[in-house]
Amino acid sequence: MIQLSQVSKRYPNGHEALKSVSLEIAQGEMVFVTGHSGAGKSTLFKLITRIERPTQGQVLVDGKNLGRLPERKIPALRREIGVIFQDHKLLMDRSVFDNVALPLIVLGMPRNEIAKRVRAALGKVGLHGKEKQLPITLSGGEQQRVGIARAVINRPSILLADEPTGNLDEDLSDEIMDIFADFNQVGVTVLIATHDLRQIERMGKRTLHLNEGALIEHG
Repeated sequence: MIQLSQVSKRYPNGHEALKSVSLEIAQGEMVFVTGHSGAGKSTLFKLITRIERPTQGQVLVDGKNLGRLPERKIPALRREIGVIFQDHKLLMDRSVFDNVALPLIVLGMPRNEIAKRVRAALGKVGLHGKEKQLPITLSGGEQQRVGIARAVINRPSILLADEPTGNLDEDLSDEIMDIFADFNQVGVTVLIATHDLRQIERMGKRTLHLNEGALIEHG
């Protein structure tokens, strides 16, 4: 599903964010990525979503070599990948419904189909009935759930989560991780970057450890 072969990424300022990283994540696997701030976790996610290209090596997602992927095919690739951010990146002046619906509105999907999908996505993350509320009226955990609902609205085959529980207490962190586990149970490939060692131990999944851009542990 996701394969990196001897991948390095050097930015124009000379910083080498990844150094000869090789890894493979199977379809339907749930994997944690850990490491200090600046270890290369975010760069790894940017390569998988083709926001960045590697300086050396190959990145394959679902058999596609992203280095050779034509620009016109990048939107289709990104529709297969849902991304969840620590800071939610929600539009605070738009309703929960509008936030979750945004990817489908961009695609020009019919309004009745959008409404059906939004309700289903919110139901999966435990936010049924919150469609009309503004995100600013929700708790941090609920805002994160809105972000997850938006990430899964396209029914992606891959979910990437960047520090999704960083600002949450233990109980809310458990709830968010359990949502990811639920999606993984139905075949979604889940990759989570986190510093939360308690969650890594609790979930009992494979862990990749990055240190200064190098993959030092396959866990």
